[in-house]
Amino acid sequence: MADDATIEARFWKELKASPFVMLGLDGARDGHAQPMTAVWEEDGGPLYFFTTKDNGLVEALTESHRSIAAYSSKGHDVFATVHGNLTIDNNDATIDRLWNPQIAAWFEHGRNDPKLTLLRLDGEHAQIWLNGSTIGAAIKRLLGKNPNADYQDRVADVSL
Repeated sequence: MADDATIEARFWKELKASPFVMLGLDGARDGHAQPMTAVWEEDGGPLYFFTTKDNGLVEALTESHRSIAAYSSKGHDVFATVHGNLTIDNNDATIDRLWNPQIAAWFEHGRNDPKLTLLRLDGEHAQIWLNGSTIGAAIKRLLGKNPNADYQDRVADVSL
């Protein structure tokens, strides 16, 4: 039995190991999400995404700021959706703190690329699921037990 704080801590640990999410805007015309790499300074803090001014998400911010980031860990042991407000945050000090060689590889002119844009997702809440084994569920069902009863302790709805 994991409590919400334990499940949230597991999410941040897994996100550090594989910081890739599908990021989209609720209510935007095209409504699609796209893969983005998250960067952050502290667990629970805002998530940042380096991109370009001509990225569809940046353009869609004129229609909506309500965002959802969908996450699946490398081993498919943790799944999450992070809901919040997405904005442009081109603060030079923030960009300098978050800048690293992996980000630099995506920008032809490096830190001073004129297309560089930093998006900030201020998370409001997240739903996090720890994966339940399908094989384990099948075995429990064969033994006459309900696997759903155990799974409810593997889901957290947390404020960020």
